Amino acid sequence: MAELSPALKQATPVVAARGEGVHIYDEDGRRFLDFTAGIGVTSTGHCHPKVVAAAQEQVATLIHGQYTTVMHRPLLRLTERLGEVLPEGLDRLFYVNSGSEAVEAALRLARQATGRQNAVVFQGSFHGRTMGAASLTTSGVKIRAGIGPLVPGVVVSPFPYAYRLGMTEDEAVDYALRELDYQFATVTSPKDTAAVFIEPVLGEGGYVPVPDAFLQGLRERADQHGFLLVMDEVQTGFGRTGTFWGHEPSGVRPDIVITAKGLASGFPLSAIAAPASVMEKAWPGSQGGTYGGNAVSCAAALATLDVIQEEGLVENAARQGERLQQGLAKIAEAHPAIGDVRGRGLMRANEFVTPDGSPDGAAAARAQQAAAQNGLLLLTCGPAGNVVRFIPALVVNADQVDTALELWAASVEEAT
Repeated sequence: MAELSPALKQATPVVAARGEGVHIYDEDGRRFLDFTAGIGVTSTGHCHPKVVAAAQEQVATLIHGQYTTVMHRPLLRLTERLGEVLPEGLDRLFYVNSGSEAVEAALRLARQATGRQNAVVFQGSFHGRTMGAASLTTSGVKIRAGIGPLVPGVVVSPFPYAYRLGMTEDEAVDYALRELDYQFATVTSPKDTAAVFIEPVLGEGGYVPVPDAFLQGLRERADQHGFLLVMDEVQTGFGRTGTFWGHEPSGVRPDIVITAKGLASGFPLSAIAAPASVMEKAWPGSQGGTYGGNAVSCAAALATLDVIQEEGLVENAARQGERLQQGLAKIAEAHPAIGDVRGRGLMRANEFVTPDGSPDGAAAARAQQAAAQNGLLLLTCGPAGNVVRFIPALVVNADQVDTALELWAASVEEAT
């Protein structure tokens, strides 16, 4: 009998039978509050009626029109619609299936567009599991171990993680920018640097928002030295952080944006966007793929954009995210095992620590598992697995946030 790979580890004991909104139902009919959203994927909730209808209609019309063989209308319409929400000037798009593939495509494009080979990433980064993306990933050795040698030309610089560094945010930004400049002086010449890759909020690295001043510092250096600034918005994009794109509060304009996860409400679709002046430098044959820009996924993405705009989900993410933050902070005040509560929009984290401030992955795991038993599905992250993250769908309402907070409070009490 065939079985799943033993390397696949399930975060909760749930066997999902169906999903509706922010809830998942198991095969026995038990309902769970799903604050994982498929790791930030089901942005409009499970099985939103408009997304379901769009996908069903497309399935009955054209399932697969391979986009370097024939063109199809859902892909053309989606490209037009994304032009309305992408940062100004990023007017050319290339589609693939996953975040990792989009990262690979962005790395390839950056190298070809600049004629340079090196890429800079930041400690705690997560950009994917394929070889190029894994080479850019430092959120944990589990992504990189046992597969070397990795793709060369990747330089890792410190991230302004104020809580872990024991600094104020301003101090952490100054420190990280100084260290980046030191990398340029000692490891990768700016003239050899094709791009800097960064997530507006560290994902697997612990849900740590990037200070706006740090992104502004990166933009200044990119302009000074001629390398590209690549925003990995795979998890932060499409309203997750309370703005449509996670980098928006900084006022910084990226050269390339990578998007996936919430783009199509659960259907596999990802994209990179860049100005024509950058995208036209891609070498012939360097962009393609069998399933990229799948017609059903594109139809789902169009419906996702409709729902986000019609239901005000970006604004709802900001509003409910603040409610969630306040509630999590109150729970943390009563439990010293939670050393930090942070995040943006509906991307929130609780960092568990021992009395001496060291990461406490065991406590985080106990709390996450207790929450699942109590009916609240959550995930852990961070290099030590000591961060529990809240990622509900953008349709979550105040009552559901409050219910999740009640379940979380009980779970933390049990775990600590």
